[in-house]
Amino acid sequence: MNLAEIKIFRMTHINNIEHILQNGVTHRNSPNHNPSYITIGDVSLINTRDTKQVKVDNGDFLDFHAPTITLGDFIPFYFGVKMPMLYVIQNGGNFVIKSTPASRIVYIVCSVSRIINQHENYYFSDGHATDSLTSFYDKTRVNELEKIIDWDAIKAAYWGGQDDLNVKRKKQAEFLVFGDLAQNLIMGFVCYNDNAKNDLIDFGDREHRIKVIPSAYY
Repeated sequence: MNLAEIKIFRMTHINNIEHILQNGVTHRNSPNHNPSYITIGDVSLINTRDTKQVKVDNGDFLDFHAPTITLGDFIPFYFGVKMPMLYVIQNGGNFVIKSTPASRIVYIVCSVSRIINQHENYYFSDGHATDSLTSFYDKTRVNELEKIIDWDAIKAAYWGGQDDLNVKRKKQAEFLVFGDLAQNLIMGFVCYNDNAKNDLIDFGDREHRIKVIPSAYY
């Protein structure tokens, strides 16, 4: 695996896609934000991220002078599909306002290499962003991303229980993009079924950019 092969994924409600096709993935504080945006995630976690500051220590916990960033300033992507958060989104619980059926959840798919070539401000983590064991890395380490991320954890089918807490943490590693992400940096979309695919086409996307992968859902 190399950077050109690494894809990142962001989950969103299908009704947000029409705005995304016209404006890209916009930060909620952007002048181009979607005023009708439908939130599907854990609102408590979203609120925590708004003010949560993390050290970008590039894996060196003893770097007491490492700069900090605020998670809420960035748009987060995962390195894989079928994450623990998806389970909560589909089934409800925690601080998810209401469950969302798989047919209404779409993955936005982007290429890491295209983003780093065209976007200035980005970081990545080796685990869940709010976990104290997680380290954050800047662009000076992006060429080592493939070695830093635990790909076995990303692909793990089982992550529940006390014995798998670190697998669960590493599975939720993130790629963080500052501000808005331009529409031309979106490779395509993954959806649950043909009905969802047809909706995406109706919104204006091209069929060859849409993949129906029901196994990416619970």
